[in-house]
Amino acid sequence: MLESALPSQAVIREKQSIDTTILVTIKVENEPVGSENRTPEGKKNSFDFIRAIINEDIRNNKRGGRVHTRFPPEPNGYLHIGHAKSICLNFGIAAEYSGLCNLRFDDTNPTKEEVEYVDSIKEDVRWLGFDWDDREYYASDYFQQLHDFAVRLIKGGKAYVDSLTAEEIREYRGTLTEPGKNSPFRDRSVEENLELFEGMRSGKFKEGEHVLRAKIDMGSPNMNMRDPTIYRIRYAPHHRTGSTWCIYPMYDYAHPLSDAIEGISHSICTLEFENNRPLYDWFIAQLDFKEPPQQIEFARLNLSHTIMSKRKLLQLVQEAVVSGWDDPRMPTLSGMRRRGYTAEAIRAFAERVGVSKTNSTVDLSFLEYFIREDLNKRAPRVMAVLRPLKLIIENYPEGEFEELEAENNPEDPAAGSRTLPFGRVLYIEQEDFREDPPKKYFRLSPGREVRLKHAYYVTCTGVAKDERTGEILEVHCSYDPDTRGGWSEDGRKIRGTLHWVSAAHALDAEIRLYDVLFSRENPDEVGDFKDALNPNSLEVLKDAKVEPSLNGTEPGARYQFLRQGYFCVDPDSRENRLVFNQTVTLRDTWAKIEKSLQGGEQEGD
Repeated sequence: MLESALPSQAVIREKQSIDTTILVTIKVENEPVGSENRTPEGKKNSFDFIRAIINEDIRNNKRGGRVHTRFPPEPNGYLHIGHAKSICLNFGIAAEYSGLCNLRFDDTNPTKEEVEYVDSIKEDVRWLGFDWDDREYYASDYFQQLHDFAVRLIKGGKAYVDSLTAEEIREYRGTLTEPGKNSPFRDRSVEENLELFEGMRSGKFKEGEHVLRAKIDMGSPNMNMRDPTIYRIRYAPHHRTGSTWCIYPMYDYAHPLSDAIEGISHSICTLEFENNRPLYDWFIAQLDFKEPPQQIEFARLNLSHTIMSKRKLLQLVQEAVVSGWDDPRMPTLSGMRRRGYTAEAIRAFAERVGVSKTNSTVDLSFLEYFIREDLNKRAPRVMAVLRPLKLIIENYPEGEFEELEAENNPEDPAAGSRTLPFGRVLYIEQEDFREDPPKKYFRLSPGREVRLKHAYYVTCTGVAKDERTGEILEVHCSYDPDTRGGWSEDGRKIRGTLHWVSAAHALDAEIRLYDVLFSRENPDEVGDFKDALNPNSLEVLKDAKVEPSLNGTEPGARYQFLRQGYFCVDPDSRENRLVFNQTVTLRDTWAKIEKSLQGGEQEGD
């Protein structure tokens, strides 16, 4: 049985400022983080500041009490665990308040967007357990409307065509301590702006020759309000509109207006968009929407030893640092799915972390707790030997075999049992035998008796070694036939229990063991984040042996390898060779003791 308990406190590192980091703790008992709250309809949910805002809006009948959210990914990469928090929040809130949630792709940059990313995003959202029904939208659906809105802004004196170069625009923009200055083209007439904007639209100009900018305030302390660019020229085919357009709206323009067009009530986004909120509100205000959406920011999810930048993740893929977006070491949902993570575990993790207004880093072990908890309940138990060592039971009849009964999951009696073949020659783990054992080592060693799981007690009688190298090739034992099933009527105490597989029936398997992809807790603190890569993030064991019940198992099937951890069948598996990805380890008391001893600590510390 897996011994797993959620720590009473989960350590989360909250960032106070760029240069300061503090440690705080979130108590996690039997309830989600936060106090209990109820929606106006009486439905129970965990209280947080976003739901408090929504509850207040409903009480005041704001927007008629509607709750309509959206999940708005840019299709320029695969979704990762950080997106899962946003997906659960947006779809979850809509469900709690009997509202709606749209899936909208903010596809305004044709040079970085691909249909592959669109398809992967839809697959990930559905895998997490959410559906958008018929509400699948794209910013590109609104390209004509957004263009017409831009024309209205020009006619209202709220936008102008600027002919400064990109470098000049940056210079004119000013700094955090110095105001910007007006472009010499800021006071073009409405007629000239309309003519130039139509020329941009019809392809008369080169890329970068002109842009359309909002006319707001170059002296604003908020840099986002210093006449931001609305449209730029880009001669690139779009994955949905082809070559229809050669001008494309900027994200900060298209996003709020897409929300307004769709009737979104609460536009929930991450904290880095907080300074963009005045611009979000400005665009909507200029175009007189009757029920404008409200932008609400929450802190994004950050995990230790992980990066959440799609740009950097793409770099790892393009430079073949990983095998692809679905490499099990990646924090992408497709990578986690391939590794064996369940949607239920990720949803539980996202709920327990909760939402806040402070950026924080959650320790990776906190996520691992939830997958252990979930798989402990559902994963069948099997036996697999990762680094085989042959064990010969000398007093067991040669050529004979018997079938032993083994439970499939002690946490789920309905899972039933299976039979395991047992014979004279078995495989055990190399680490389960020590010829000269240290203290507190209770596994097999000369003269010691141990239990073979579901089988018999065996006692080591000797070893066979390679004469040249001294490597142990075989361990020889005798067994007690009166201990079938792994227990004895005389009640003698056995402290070590080993897993095993029958050598005559074992299946060959490749096992892929994973460690964190980055050895540094925060890879972004390193000058080049790739310098923080863990060179030991993947170990491949090609000679593993697994029990015969796994024959014919399908990719995606999850198991607990007794005493090893949880593993998932990889799509690379073939008919005669299974491949397993390690999902998460189990606790290993001896490994911790041995590690502490190697570090010079005293036994018992």
